Amino acid sequence: MKKSKSKIVIEDFKDSFVYKKNETILNIQFNRVAFIFFVFFIIYLIYTIHLIHLGSRKSKIDIVDNISAVRDKLYRADIIDVNGNYLAKTVKSIDVGIKTSDVIDKKKLLLSLNIIFPNKDFRKIKKKFDTKKFFWLEKKISEENYEKIMKLGDKSIIPEERVLRVYPQKNLFSHIIGQIDDDNVGISGLEKSFDEILRKSKKPLKLTVDKDIQFLIRRELIKYQEIFRSKGSAAILMNVDKGQIISLVSLPDFDPNKRQSITDVNYINRVTKGTYELGSVFKPFTFASALSNNLIKPETQFLNLPKSIKCDKHEIGEYSDDIPTDLTAEQILIMSGNVGSVKIAQKVGPENLKLFLKKVGVLDKIEFDIEEVGSPQPIDWHQGCKLETVSYGQGITTTILQLAKGYAILSNGGYSINPTLIDKKFIKKKRIIKKDVSDEVVKVLRKIVNTEDGTAKLANVKNYQIAGKTGTANQSANGGYSRAKINTFASIFPSSSPKYVFIVMLDTPKTSSSYIYNYRHKEGTQTGTPYNTAGWTSVEVAGKIIDRIGPILATKYIEVN
Repeated sequence: MKKSKSKIVIEDFKDSFVYKKNETILNIQFNRVAFIFFVFFIIYLIYTIHLIHLGSRKSKIDIVDNISAVRDKLYRADIIDVNGNYLAKTVKSIDVGIKTSDVIDKKKLLLSLNIIFPNKDFRKIKKKFDTKKFFWLEKKISEENYEKIMKLGDKSIIPEERVLRVYPQKNLFSHIIGQIDDDNVGISGLEKSFDEILRKSKKPLKLTVDKDIQFLIRRELIKYQEIFRSKGSAAILMNVDKGQIISLVSLPDFDPNKRQSITDVNYINRVTKGTYELGSVFKPFTFASALSNNLIKPETQFLNLPKSIKCDKHEIGEYSDDIPTDLTAEQILIMSGNVGSVKIAQKVGPENLKLFLKKVGVLDKIEFDIEEVGSPQPIDWHQGCKLETVSYGQGITTTILQLAKGYAILSNGGYSINPTLIDKKFIKKKRIIKKDVSDEVVKVLRKIVNTEDGTAKLANVKNYQIAGKTGTANQSANGGYSRAKINTFASIFPSSSPKYVFIVMLDTPKTSSSYIYNYRHKEGTQTGTPYNTAGWTSVEVAGKIIDRIGPILATKYIEVN
């Protein structure tokens, strides 16, 4: 019994031993699974953390993209002249500031900065260290100095990248290019009228203007503005066939880099915005309208012309007693006769003259590349002596730009053109004036310059075949006219095959007692300005300018005989 009992106990123990052994194996297997799970969990955790990190990096990329978007918003395409010279350019620059609370060693930093910027007033900078939390140390820092200052390794040095609009030619093209405001929005000139294109285009906006010619014309205008003490002046040089403007200058001008708020009306763009009664430069339109309507020929005679005529309450007289009473139509234009011009206009009639002036583009507001354009005053053609006064350029206003357009049409064979500053494909226009009319007008305009009877002899520049018409007009004031004048010379050249129209206008010029005139039509000189007329002011300026720009035009654009 004991044996069996003992056996049973042994067997029970054995069974109990076997059971416990199996339980240990399960535990080990469970521990292995738990360990593997733990490993995978750690890997999963690592990947999760990594993904979260990547997510945070993506948001940083978004921030960078946002910064890029801001830069893109500030971006504007460059503007270049016909030869590729930069007139307006977008550049990146860096401003460097100091966060004074983060300065590690003020004495050491000041010493280092003094070495990098020896010309700065460090007494003021030291004061800023003590009184300001942050200040700008250097704006538009040079690459060399930027590299030096960043090598200092001071965490108080804060660089900030900026996008700037710079105008390398400064004042030279200010009335053409215009300005932008602090929000990078165009507020005048091409910067305004082409604002959207300049923001979106990656290509430069190429103009028709020539930097070298612009420089020479502006320099001469400034010189003669001082000589004749004029309030302002203007000049435009334009191709008569395509309307491409090679130069457009208005004085006074400004530096667009300074972003000044200009409220002085004397800074008006006198070529495009100013509207003026321009006087006798209108007489060729009266002459051409009569030719177009087959009412006269250049040799048509006007006999027994009075020295003055009554018109309503006004009296219209000649500017000089030397004008004969018997003249042909072309002599009336050559000698700038007022009474003769009235007689020609009376043959044309108000409706025909109005239609002709509309046709050549001097009556209505012109569409142009920049928005600053003037609106000629409306004319009541049935009022008093309107036809008569318009015939010689009084009682009618227009812009210098529109006058240039009109003279281009008169001289290019009669084709309509649109003045432009933008270099683009030329679309041939339709003829609006007969070619023989254009040819006859040019012939007479040439005689105004190269004959003794003409009023523009001082512009008879050798080899350039200048043709043109003078205009001296009193400025309107308080319902009448003041003694202040607008003196204009509208020219075309070469007369044998017209390529350019060139207009010079002086606003309120005065005579000069010391200026020496060198005659072009004969030997001799003249000291002092005898009359404050276009023939002695604007014509002289135009002749001097053509002397300067003629060789460049001949070399770059055409051959002039």
